[in-house]
Amino acid sequence: MKYYVGIDIGGTNISTGVVDENYNIIGRGKLKTNIGRDYKEILADIIETVKLAVSDAGLENDDIRWIGVGCPGTCNTDTGVVEYSNNLRWLNVPLLADIEEAFGRKTYIDNDANVAAYGEYLAGAAKGAKNAVVITLGTGVGAGIIINGKIFSGSNFAGGEIGHTVIVVDGYECTCGRKGCFEAYSSATGLIRMTREASESHPESKIRQLVEADGRISARTAFNAAKMLDETGIEVVERYIKHLACGITNTINIFQPDILCIGGGVCNEGDALLVPLKKQVAESVYSRNSAKNTEICICSLGNDAGIIGAAMLGKSYDGVNILKNVFGNK
Repeated sequence: MKYYVGIDIGGTNISTGVVDENYNIIGRGKLKTNIGRDYKEILADIIETVKLAVSDAGLENDDIRWIGVGCPGTCNTDTGVVEYSNNLRWLNVPLLADIEEAFGRKTYIDNDANVAAYGEYLAGAAKGAKNAVVITLGTGVGAGIIINGKIFSGSNFAGGEIGHTVIVVDGYECTCGRKGCFEAYSSATGLIRMTREASESHPESKIRQLVEADGRISARTAFNAAKMLDETGIEVVERYIKHLACGITNTINIFQPDILCIGGGVCNEGDALLVPLKKQVAESVYSRNSAKNTEICICSLGNDAGIIGAAMLGKSYDGVNILKNVFGNK
């Protein structure tokens, strides 16, 4: 049996796992990220989570074939440098070299959304697909693109930023500086903002009652109000799904993947989200008259997608130029 380590660096936690060749996580280690600390302090905790996971699996360092890392931001897969991560406040940090030095194991690195998409492609909802897109609806809108079984990240390692394509010209301001981004409307953050605005504008609504009762607004508030047949709640949910369908339709029109998976806490709404979403996309997508259309589904691996995808990065970045794989020199 072969074993690999996958590290998923998140805004809240550093989650690490030992993964076997069948994509089973057999050992885990987790520590708080505590964003704002110096890079070296966070690096020390990353290294510690690897030690914890290997120990939890009952293995030794020599049993590990390679290590993979999923990190938010622009990760240069050639040099192993995290060129920029606004979440972690890193600029040009040599993460790959530092981990290789700590463990003496070949290490691979990629953007966290790419890594999670790769995990779903290998062992989750996108398993068996040739081309896939995975979109995560969280604080932002993350996306990973798989073409011919390989992660696509563009010529500058920053490709796949579907969340920062505009769906409403001069719309809400996005954290990236543009206005009207897909992320500004379809992230959980965007849904919470729309819910807050509706609550303030309609004090008579059940949305307002839920907000006052819970003492907070979540991505579920509008859906819960809609289930109570609250007109304001229904309006917010319909607006949210309309924007989500627009962004997903655009993505399908560009890539025409076999499958498009969506993940994140909003997807816990199940059919209340998925049924109207599929209907709107089916009515709008350019290929609607095609014999084969993109399947839309919900991700199945949850938080484990990042660990599994990171652990298996060596399968995608095996020294072969990705463009050669895309254009036929396999």
